[in-house]
Parts: sequence; C-alpha cells; structure tokens
Amino acid sequence: MKILIVEDEADIREILSFNLEAAGYETATAPSAEAALDLLDDVSLILLDVMLPGMSGYRLADLLRKERCSRIPIIFLTAKTSENDLLTGFSAGGDDYICKPFSIHEVIARVKAVLRRTTPLSEKQGAFTCGPLTIYPESQTATLNGTELDLSRKEYDLLCELTKNPNTYLSRSELINRLWKDTPYIVERTVDVHIARIRNKLGEHRDLIQNRTGFGYYIKCKNESER
Repeated sequence: MKILIVEDEADIREILSFNLEAAGYETATAPSAEAALDLLDDVSLILLDVMLPGMSGYRLADLLRKERCSRIPIIFLTAKTSENDLLTGFSAGGDDYICKPFSIHEVIARVKAVLRRTTPLSEKQGAFTCGPLTIYPESQTATLNGTELDLSRKEYDLLCELTKNPNTYLSRSELINRLWKDTPYIVERTVDVHIARIRNKLGEHRDLIQNRTGFGYYIKCKNESER
C-alpha cells in the first residue's frame, strides 16, 4: 500500500517516509498541496499537513472530496487542536487527526487503524437496500435510485452503519464507538457534521435519515408490508 505524505518540513517528511517504509508501506512525498495533486495514482492513504505553503491541507482535502479521489482516506497532521479545528478537518473529509508533536509509533498505529477500517471487505457480501438507497459492502459504495453517491470513506461507513440497523436509533456516542474507536479527540458534533454532508448528498431523499433529541439518528426504512 502506498502512503502519500504531504508535509512542507523536509525533516518530518523524511522521518515519516523512512519509518513507514520500515513498517512495510510504500511512500511518496510532496512539500505542498499543489505538488501532491500529481502524485495521487495508486495512493491508499494521505498523511496531510494542515498548514502548507499555498493551498492549505483543508483546501486540498475539500478539493479531493469534491472533484476526485473521494475514496482515499486522509489523516490530518497539525498543531491546531481546538474543537473548531477538529471539526473543520472532519468537515473537509478527514478520517483522522494527529496532533503535533506526535510519536512515529502513534502515526503508524493510526495509519494501520484507518487502513483496517477502509480496506475492502475480504468476504463478499450481498447488497442491502433501504428505499431508493442501496449499499454494496463488497465495493464499499452506495447508490441512490441507481446513481452512485460521491461519499467520503467516513460518510460511507456512517451511512452503512445506519442502513445495517434500519429504524433503530443509534446515539452519537454509539456511532463514535463503532466508527471512530481508534481515534481520540472526537466530539459528538463530528457525527452531526458527517450526517449533514450525507443528507446534502441525498438531496430530496434527505429525510431518510431521521434524528430525535436524546436518542440519536436512524435511517427510515419501510417494511415490505408498508410499501
């Protein structure tokens, strides 16, 4: 698997590259977001610094999510640790957030955890449907009325978790424990940010995802007898 390291400090790039390759990964490095755009082929994960010269890491992540490579998981590297900074990162499509200074052991553990969550399932599983929405676990994609949704990895994971548990409330803390259990610093508003992005992509079917204060979120699926 290839890890793309986007970091403007040469020493950090070299340390990350050396240790990730020692852990068995192939790496590519870029000193800026602009340079990273030419290195996206066959990338399995991006380690992305937030404060970059020129285009910021947040802007690059948002660009990738909107235009291309929407399925590549992204781990942000940054010294910015406020709740708003974290939410900005997750809103831009980040899958994890590592705060500087960090240990290389932490980075490798987070990379492994994110790749474990985002690697396609080894066993083939049939698709499951909720109204116009269909989830395909084997390819980890989702369609709405037959058209594939442009989802980030975490948006797919969240939509899949809700669809696997139709008409069942899942609280924010439950969803965090299931989908972000390897990621510290997660706040419950992170779930709300991802749900809002999913609803926007569902368009006129946004009401498939319901919420109730004190209970959480659920996906509304009719029984066969109700259709």
